[in-house]
Amino acid sequence: MDSEMGHYLRATSTIEADHKKIIETVKNVTRGCVSDEEKAIGLFYFVRDSIRYNIYMISVFIEDFKASRILEWGKAYCVQKAVLLTALGRAAGIPSRLVFAKIRNHKLPAHILEMMGTNTFPRHGYNQFFLNGRWVSAAATFDKVLCEKNGLPTVEFDGKRDAILPEKDLKGAPYIEYIEKFSPKEDLPFDWIFQRVSKIVGPDKRPWLNKNQEKN
Repeated sequence: MDSEMGHYLRATSTIEADHKKIIETVKNVTRGCVSDEEKAIGLFYFVRDSIRYNIYMISVFIEDFKASRILEWGKAYCVQKAVLLTALGRAAGIPSRLVFAKIRNHKLPAHILEMMGTNTFPRHGYNQFFLNGRWVSAAATFDKVLCEKNGLPTVEFDGKRDAILPEKDLKGAPYIEYIEKFSPKEDLPFDWIFQRVSKIVGPDKRPWLNKNQEKN
């Protein structure tokens, strides 16, 4: 592995690829897998469905983006899920990095739109794995249960083709609009995220761990 790829295998303060719980999870999820492609697929589906998507988990505190903490919570929003999947990928020996985009969600529930004040997300996070000589995108954002409950398509990942959030819903209506894509990151650009997200959710937002805080 050359030095450039080495950057995408290292542990950081949030991408805790060397954390005991992260390593144990990788061993459990990838047991029986032979190739990096098989491992990446297994890890993708683990994060997609075992870590339930929850927009109320948005935080403007860096400690709430630690992979081990996200794993323990079992729920997260897109950036947190991307951090966890990157950590798991690196722990599995697969070069992994973070990718961000500005998106518009045309299917955002009314109560979330009221809370956020916008259906535009300036710092949507997802992943890229280096597989078979190329970077492949993987957005493990929305879990299958959530998608089925709301009649939305799930993102499927085969390790070969980019798997990002779909432009259309199951009826062909607008769903996710990618407004702008940013350069991939080897580590979590927390300050860059904070500058934009704090303007939407406030400077003191922490994850809502108590179900009673959420509006169904």
